[in-house]
Amino acid sequence: MKPVAFDYRRARSVEEAAILLKEGGGNTRLLAGGQSLGPMLNLRLARPARLVDIKRAEGLRDLAADDTMFSIGAGFTHAEIEDGVVEDPTGGLLRRITGGIAYRAIRNRGTLGGSLAHADPAAEWISAMAALGAVIVAHEGGQRLRRLAADRFLRGAFATSLSEDEVLVAIEVPRLSRQARFGFYKLCRKAGEFAKAIGIAVFDPDLGIARVLAGAVDGAPVLLPVTAARLRDAGPQAAAQAVADEIGVQPSPCPCGRGSGGGGRRVGPPVLPHLSAAEGMLRATAVRRAIMQLDTAMES
Repeated sequence: MKPVAFDYRRARSVEEAAILLKEGGGNTRLLAGGQSLGPMLNLRLARPARLVDIKRAEGLRDLAADDTMFSIGAGFTHAEIEDGVVEDPTGGLLRRITGGIAYRAIRNRGTLGGSLAHADPAAEWISAMAALGAVIVAHEGGQRLRRLAADRFLRGAFATSLSEDEVLVAIEVPRLSRQARFGFYKLCRKAGEFAKAIGIAVFDPDLGIARVLAGAVDGAPVLLPVTAARLRDAGPQAAAQAVADEIGVQPSPCPCGRGSGGGGRRVGPPVLPHLSAAEGMLRATAVRRAIMQLDTAMES
């Protein structure tokens, strides 16, 4: 199939893109890398009246940093992060994630900001930035910027907290210490596909950070605070045993080989009670495997 007819504009700056979005009244889409939007246009799943090309718009490829944060412009591609063109303030998590996004041809063109704005719950960046406690920076028009917590950025599948005339311009990623450890596990049928389940664990004892997340769910990725507290207080083995119970599925054997995945008692209200047992177990498996990667890293 072919796209429906639309008005094509090329924005020279973020400000111009915001103006064109506002003029469009909700019927305008931004085009960055086009790796997600392009197929949707061809299948007529997206039918905007206007398409605004921001690939070369000024203000989307800026970098900024201090001792606690590294800001990455939304226009940088997955491949540029994978290849180290952009610094990885996490000590390796960003580069590891990019290596599993689709295929190299897509990573060459697809952008970090485009993936986040597209808001597919099964995409890696949505879960990764929420797990890291990153901040999404949006341009509101003029010189105004709005900052949104990444773990509250997604309102649902393909729906974000951005308003109709806002442009996602940067992502502020916390700078982890050298003692930080992370685990990332993606369940999918074959390499390059969207995830059936995502598990991410981030533990930085120097900064007091312990965050565990289940991604690729029906909507926004979900943090597991009880499991994260176990990770901080008792380590990966104890955290892995809390996962299934907190997600809301029956305990199953823990990959650490030390009994049930729930520790035999309810650790708190389930965070994903709406999932079927099979769907919940997929998420629990991905999260537990991510946590056990922390254990391996600590031993090495």
